[in-house]
Amino acid sequence: MLAVAYVLCVMLMSLFVFVCVQVPLRGHSRRHERPLNMNHYANKKSAAESMLDVALLMANASQLKAVLEHGPGSSFYVPLIALISISLILQILVGVLLIFIVKWDLNDESMHYRLNILENVATAFVFIIVVVNVFVTAFGVQQPVRSS
Repeated sequence: MLAVAYVLCVMLMSLFVFVCVQVPLRGHSRRHERPLNMNHYANKKSAAESMLDVALLMANASQLKAVLEHGPGSSFYVPLIALISISLILQILVGVLLIFIVKWDLNDESMHYRLNILENVATAFVFIIVVVNVFVTAFGVQQPVRSS
């Protein structure tokens, strides 16, 4: 459930950033009719993705805490620890990739090949993160019941 919400949020944020950069406000024309600054668009998109990554990172940390509180006696303990750890590691890698993508100039055509590779790798990692989190959700992480 969390993974599906994450994907929907990423898609909506990407659409929002694209519309904000591309479309002028109603009744107003663009100030100087300058061409689209791809660096500006990419920076906004990466910032939106980073915010969503932080939210998922916090959710995974909370899930890991809940699994550890259950202890090794709970069902699916080892698979959940492994899946959540994989998700956390991949999220950190995606964050690092996004930092490199933001730092490089999109207007420099000699960097397009490298940036394309980094974007594809980041997209693949995000897909894997979504799949892993679907399995984490399927195995179920519940807070332990406290007895009084």
